[in-house]
Amino acid sequence: MKFLYNQKTAAIIFTLLLFTGCSLHKRQIIKPPADIPESFMEERNKAVLASDIGRWWERFGDKKLENLMEEAFLKNLDLIQTFERLKQLQATERITGAARYPTLDAKGSGGRQRQKAFNNSIIDDSFDLSLAAGYEVDLWRKLQTRTEAARLEAIASKEDIKALYISISARLSDLYYLAVEQRAQLELSDEIIESFQDTLERVERRYREGLVPALDVYQSRQNLAEAKAGRTRFEVGLANALHDISILLGRYPDREIGGSSVDLIDPPDFATGIPSQLLTRRPDIQAALLRLKASDERIAAAIADRFPVFNLVAGYGGANNKIRDILDSPNIHWNLLMEVAQPVFDAGKRKAEVDRTKAVFRENLAVYHQSVLNAFKEVEDALASSRATKKRIAMLEERVSAASSALRLSLLRYTFGLSDYLPVLAAQQSYADSKSAFLEAKRQLISDRIQLARALGGEWGEEIMKQRLAVKEKEKKK
Repeated sequence: MKFLYNQKTAAIIFTLLLFTGCSLHKRQIIKPPADIPESFMEERNKAVLASDIGRWWERFGDKKLENLMEEAFLKNLDLIQTFERLKQLQATERITGAARYPTLDAKGSGGRQRQKAFNNSIIDDSFDLSLAAGYEVDLWRKLQTRTEAARLEAIASKEDIKALYISISARLSDLYYLAVEQRAQLELSDEIIESFQDTLERVERRYREGLVPALDVYQSRQNLAEAKAGRTRFEVGLANALHDISILLGRYPDREIGGSSVDLIDPPDFATGIPSQLLTRRPDIQAALLRLKASDERIAAAIADRFPVFNLVAGYGGANNKIRDILDSPNIHWNLLMEVAQPVFDAGKRKAEVDRTKAVFRENLAVYHQSVLNAFKEVEDALASSRATKKRIAMLEERVSAASSALRLSLLRYTFGLSDYLPVLAAQQSYADSKSAFLEAKRQLISDRIQLARALGGEWGEEIMKQRLAVKEKEKKK
């Protein structure tokens, strides 16, 4: 095939291709809200660079928790949904990027017709085969900016997955140690019920001997009944925690999971580093930034859409009444055209689209700033709560010790008839409450450290995500 075109056409095409990529929109400079503090309020004069805390839950030294975590990373349904959203956005990126390349369509037709000619009938065959190509010259970078916006959205979706890994790890760990605490509370309840039962038997024996009034018996029975009723609260708390863990693992509710009461340990601490490290370690902040950049690209695409569109169109083909002769040179037809389309009147549609994309950018800028501020708040909250909980634990240890001594002394005095039953009743209740509060505070400190790890973020989810994507890619090729 031989294409003939004059020098003027060639010059126009060359000029358009030469200037393809002229941008009509200046990219906006994106900054965090105000100046980043040099240190966290809760850690004045402690701001030093710190390495990524990595797979922080492994520092608890609990293999049961680690096994549950691996299962959650494989089977959690929220993760599965997020991975599928990533695939959708990656497909959208490919679809959008395809508009930057030429298109080529093959068309063919064949038919037979019968016509009257004097006293005879004529039957003719007709066959047609052609190729049609088209290409939009991206003179104003409209297609390029749309592709870039789609690419940034796909990367933001990856950051969403990393953020979800962090959220799941924190949620699962928190529920795991909540279940541990509830089991410890149940064991404490059983211990207290046994103690109250023993006390009731003593009071009833003394009542039968005529040493104490009936009121003491009723008060002792009331104490025992309250302890038994309080136990049900921890049974429900344990059941709910285990059910929530099951759902995180992609299972039906199951109670045969979770740790034991001996796993209520002193939690590890995590170095916070300098505040500016949060901007790169928090995947949710990175996702917000990427979506902000994508919205800036869409502004450029909306502006470019108001300018002329240049399309190159080419066709090549042939027609004949015999298929084998279609490509004979006398039957060949071809064309090469340049089409130019300039919007003249659209009732302000394209300008309104520019205004809309600019408003979306400003909205996403506020989302990005809000993400940064929320990240700092979460770290400060976790640090403040951890500091307060440690103080509370120290005070509760003293309270438990004092309540234990008071209970022992009040029982002795009551046994020897030196006091009535009211001090015993108060001491028993105080000991039970203080011991339960101590267990709750120990679990709260673990929860505070877990929330600190969550707030600090990290890049450990990147490796897990890549491994999962690689496995999915291998499965797709099989």
